[in-house]
Amino acid sequence: MGFKMTEDLLSVKNLFVDLYSPQGIVHAVSGVNLDIKKGETVGLVGESGCGKSVTARSIMRLLPRGIVTYGENSEVLLFNEKNLLSLKESEMRSIRGRDISMVFQDPVTSLNPVKTVSYQIMEGIFLHRSISKKSEAWELASGVLSRVGFVDTNRVMKSYPHELSGGMCQRVAMAMALCCNPSLLIADEPTTALDVTVQRDILELIANLRNEFQMSVLLITHDFGVVAKLCDKVNVMYAGQLVEKGDVFTIFEKPLHPYTVGLISCLLDIEKPMKSYYGIPGTVPSLMFPPAGCRFHTRCSKKIKQCEDQVPPKKDFGQGHVVSCWLYGHQDG
Repeated sequence: MGFKMTEDLLSVKNLFVDLYSPQGIVHAVSGVNLDIKKGETVGLVGESGCGKSVTARSIMRLLPRGIVTYGENSEVLLFNEKNLLSLKESEMRSIRGRDISMVFQDPVTSLNPVKTVSYQIMEGIFLHRSISKKSEAWELASGVLSRVGFVDTNRVMKSYPHELSGGMCQRVAMAMALCCNPSLLIADEPTTALDVTVQRDILELIANLRNEFQMSVLLITHDFGVVAKLCDKVNVMYAGQLVEKGDVFTIFEKPLHPYTVGLISCLLDIEKPMKSYYGIPGTVPSLMFPPAGCRFHTRCSKKIKQCEDQVPPKKDFGQGHVVSCWLYGHQDG
């Protein structure tokens, strides 16, 4: 790929996020540890409502500080060895869009409906790059649009979001995210609400741009098929906690946590048309009142007595493959 995935870019240590609602406190994220190296694509996988997007917004500090608990110490979010929680909001604004960019889940509603595409892309260019002339910003914005697949860039630049298709809006959102050459791109369900052929194009685009810009990617999805196509490593999330993590080949060849096994077994396999598919019963529990012990035990066919009232241990199988499950006993050492 032309670059080495050795140095840590982002380190999330023991992240907790509590959200306050009229009904009570939602324990959205509980003790998440996540690392992304430079040039690496890391997947965060799980069902809707398990805390994936909250984790991403926490990294960007897009959640109000008054309703968030960021763990037991101040160094919970480290980006390029810089403590994001120690930064003033003005300093954090200079990082958002320049060093860390995010493509949100809905490509249409994430764009301003009353501003042209050119305005929305050039706004970030003026904010983060040493460019003051409109003609220079226009040229740069047009160039980024061409890199995400547009041919008639002048027409797109003058368009409003409602004049573009969902796939085109997603490409515009990606152009906005990439206009300042970020070190980290957070893509939150980037193919949601797009048809199958457009989904394929967007995934190929992310893969190509990752190599072209030599950036890291945090890919949030519920689809293990997307993970298989794009990711180097994968973190499986359930009810606000990570239950398994490892490199993508290990997770697919030897998934250990019953939840991971269930998600992978749901994948369609064109080479095995008679394959039996396993559906995970039930739904993600309320994070306002999460189950005691292992949070997956209410839906797990392999649960044992300890699962109901004791938090499962972390078992390290080496090479970064870690599983939190009572089926595998206590952590070595």
